[in-house]
Amino acid sequence: MILKLFFTFFKIGMFSFGGGYAMLPLIQLNVVNQNNWLSHKEFIDIVAISQVTPGPIAINCATYVGYKLAGISGALFSTLGVSMPSIIIMIILTKLVLKVNKAKFFESIFSNLRPTVIGLILAAAILIFNESVFDTRTFFIFILAFVVSLKYKIDPIILTIIGGILGYIIF
Repeated sequence: MILKLFFTFFKIGMFSFGGGYAMLPLIQLNVVNQNNWLSHKEFIDIVAISQVTPGPIAINCATYVGYKLAGISGALFSTLGVSMPSIIIMIILTKLVLKVNKAKFFESIFSNLRPTVIGLILAAAILIFNESVFDTRTFFIFILAFVVSLKYKIDPIILTIIGGILGYIIF
């Protein structure tokens, strides 16, 4: 069972692109439809739990499924399975980049990637802003957190907790 968990989640990690949410259909196909390890309701519950716990959603799902089926060793092997493809690819890419990073061609690519990445982060921030700030109270919390983070350099975790408390008190 442990090896089957490992190889199932390795396959999921290897052939899923686009992050954890993009992996969910493949996880559902393998865990619910093909192997019948979980019911559809259990899968939905795992997705919900994985969203509210720290860490990537796919790793949280793999850990839960592995633990449910084979205890701690199942959780370990499922988590390693879903993580290994990314680790292997990053090692290969890192070695490649270290070999060619001084080439003019790659310097040009990376210097042009930086503004692109900043643009993508800004686009994500705007999307989150549009989905999260929906009235004057939430806008007030946003402005307060923004100003305090710039002026006082408070840890984002502390600001998140304070924002949650303010949201609870205000609403």
